Amino acid sequence: MNKVNSIHWQWIVGLILLLTISRLIPHPPNFTPLGAMAILAAATIKDLRLAMLIPIGAMLISDSLLGFHSSLLFVYSAIAVIVLINQYLLKTVSVGKLALAALTSAIIFFLITNFGAWLSHTMYPRTLDGLWQAYIAGIPFFRNTLLSNIFFTAISFYAITFIPTKKTIKA
Repeated sequence: MNKVNSIHWQWIVGLILLLTISRLIPHPPNFTPLGAMAILAAATIKDLRLAMLIPIGAMLISDSLLGFHSSLLFVYSAIAVIVLINQYLLKTVSVGKLALAALTSAIIFFLITNFGAWLSHTMYPRTLDGLWQAYIAGIPFFRNTLLSNIFFTAISFYAITFIPTKKTIKA
């Protein structure tokens, strides 16, 4: 997948924005392109700040339409950590590394956001048992997060094969 490095960043931003818009379409809980946006940005944008800014900015746009919530800081933090880890993991892109990125990203998102739910909501006691309850309650959401990471990451990186490279675009 050497083509990833030869794509104009505007195409990647456009694809991330398309994924963002898909958050606005009704979907099962946690079956969103959130992880794929972070994975795509990490793999295709070399500047770490920009790679974090684009998916977090896209989240801000869609959240301004969907509504903000008390554990938003944890969701955005999870995205930042996903980008950071995947910038290292996806220095070279392969199907195996993308699968690992989808799994790792789902685990990171699960751990950070369920911790945030425990910390910022009153439904769980502020004890280790309460934290454990928050993680147990989040298992069905983890499944959807993992499946959506796999699905949207596969679609995103498949879409890249149709994007013109720097060599084919006349400036």
